Amino acid sequence: MMRLQAGRAVSLSILLFLTALGGCTGLASTTPIAEITADRTAINVGETVNFDARDSSAPSPTIIDEYVWDFGDGEERTTTTGIAFHTFTQSGNHDVEVEVFNDRGESDRASITIFVNSPPTIVIDKPGYVRTNQSAVIDASASYDSEGGNVEFIWDLALGFDRNGDGDPANDADSTSSSVEVMYADSGNQTGSLTVVDDNGATTTEIWSLMVVKRMFNVVWEEQHITYEWSGYTEQGESTTHEHIPRDGARIMQVNATLVLDRDLLPIQWPEDNFTLRLNIPMTGWTTSAQTSQDNVTLNATANIDRGDMNPWPESGYTVSADTSESLVQSLLNEAGARFGQGEWIWVITADECDPDILIDEVDPDTGNDWSLTIDYIVLIPRVSEVSV
Repeated sequence: MMRLQAGRAVSLSILLFLTALGGCTGLASTTPIAEITADRTAINVGETVNFDARDSSAPSPTIIDEYVWDFGDGEERTTTTGIAFHTFTQSGNHDVEVEVFNDRGESDRASITIFVNSPPTIVIDKPGYVRTNQSAVIDASASYDSEGGNVEFIWDLALGFDRNGDGDPANDADSTSSSVEVMYADSGNQTGSLTVVDDNGATTTEIWSLMVVKRMFNVVWEEQHITYEWSGYTEQGESTTHEHIPRDGARIMQVNATLVLDRDLLPIQWPEDNFTLRLNIPMTGWTTSAQTSQDNVTLNATANIDRGDMNPWPESGYTVSADTSESLVQSLLNEAGARFGQGEWIWVITADECDPDILIDEVDPDTGNDWSLTIDYIVLIPRVSEVSV
């Protein structure tokens, strides 16, 4: 009887030992085991990471029925499946944790660290304004990466101009240096962009603007007298043509043209020949003519074309703003109501009759005549000089 009791005692001790051993090794545990992975562990701010906890397990007969996600930036989420995604808007290291629960309420945790790279910071130094055609330096060398990495620069110096011809005017790479020197011919608010890229590919773009102001010029109109002289010989029924531009860069105020015929010395050749002087200015649309006449038998026959006040007389010695001296001169010369006489002048000398009243035909040995044409112009030249401010 005592042997039987002793055997029962040994069996009970072994059973208690095995039960204790099973609690230590998990052989009899139903606690789940959490596992977590991510498709990326290093990203830039604003990017999304996909997380997977489907490799988590629960001993039979329990099942995992809930996943609680903590993304390390103050946001949490609960799912019934083992996948989740999250967009990180804060830089730094984020410990993302998932806690898995089985149907008995038991749980386990697993975590993974995600590095979120911050975008670079742009610092631009530029002048408050510049004048047209004046160079200016825009300096971004103080821009930096918060993590201490190297940065690259991409400048687009004119947002409205598609320099690379790809149809997008806002993606040109005009320079890749830390600072640029710019110069603009047109006044106004000139805009460009700078994109800074760090060593992890994070980018920051900033639109910048530079005020370009007009220059100041003093305007003085200078009066000049210009003379052209031509001479020649023209047969009866023929014409001689001279074309010219009186003066580039001038406002024509007055013209006086005189055609003078050489005198016939023999009485048999009198009266004087008849010539016509014609003028045509196509750009202006002015056409006029005059015939030779002889007011006195002792004088040569002449024809005259005379016109004054062709354009208004401008003020002189005033100050005005403009982008360039060239553009100012052009605007002065092309002022509305002051462009008369611009372009080519066409002078035509025609010998109408060279023996008008001879009694015996073909006696006149001179079937044409020598002539001289003198044209006097009064013009105004705009002289502009920059005024320092």
